[in-house]
Formats: sequence, C-alpha cells, structure tokens
Amino acid sequence: MTIFPQPSGGRIDGARHLFAVRAYYEDTDLSGVVYHANYLRWFERARSDLLRLLDIDQRAAVEAGEGAYAVADLAIRYFRPARLDDNVLIVTQCTQMRAASCRMHQRALRLTGAGAEGEVLTEASLRIGFVAPDGQPRRQPKAWREAFETFLSSDAPESESPESSV
Repeated sequence: MTIFPQPSGGRIDGARHLFAVRAYYEDTDLSGVVYHANYLRWFERARSDLLRLLDIDQRAAVEAGEGAYAVADLAIRYFRPARLDDNVLIVTQCTQMRAASCRMHQRALRLTGAGAEGEVLTEASLRIGFVAPDGQPRRQPKAWREAFETFLSSDAPESESPESSV
C-alpha cells in the first residue's frame, strides 16, 4: 500500500505558528524577486493552517451558515526581497482576542543554509474578524476563542494600524 505525503501545516511552537514556504519561479517577477502580493498569499496559507492545527473548522462553519474569518485591517511592511529558491519561514502570533475579532502579527524570515531564522523580509499586522454570511460582525464561536487564547502571545509587536472596537 502506497502512503502519499500530506501537505505540511507547519507547527505550533509555544505562542508562535511556524510555516515554511519556498519561493518558486511562479512567485517571482522577471528579475527573480518575489512579487509583493505573494507575501499575502503565504501569510494567508499560514493562518489557514494555524486554524487547522487549533481544530478550527472554517469550512464546516461556512457550510452550517455560521460565518467565517475575514481580514478587516492590514498593515504590511517590506524590508528585503525574497528571491527564487529562498526558504522562507512564516511566523504567526495572535496578539489580542476580542469577542468578534483577533489581532495577529506575521513575519516572513529568510532561513539560513543551516535552517536557522535569518533576516526579516516582510511583516504584517492585521485584524481578523468573524463575520456572518451577510458580512456583519459576529461573535466567534466560544471553542474557537478558547483555542486562540491558548495561542495568545504578549511579545509580538503591536499593530501600527488604527485601533478598532470590533
């Protein structure tokens, strides 16, 4: 019997989710530099896999008509470019929980040849809101808030974006 590989969901390391990606040709522009929007895709993949590791089933919530998470606010800063074939580590931290939203901080780090964390390439601060199917804010399911609270970090940088009351 053949056992097929499963995609990596990364791993939770204390109050951080670690998710590795590689910069492929399709991620780059003509000069071999990762196109700026691809960091957003990598960050989204990391957050999606974090939810899976926390046993948060967004698909079931959507299919049941409960709602889903949506990015409500995002501030991103680029420091250095990732390049073709770079190994990049996406580090995600949850910095604040509220009834209908949470704040997160994500960084993209170039990994060194030894697999150690290297320089910061990009970082983003964002607010993720739980929204009903009609797009209105809704309280997150209690089990989801509890899962996030086990992952809550107090050492991530605060968001530079305007504060919100959601």
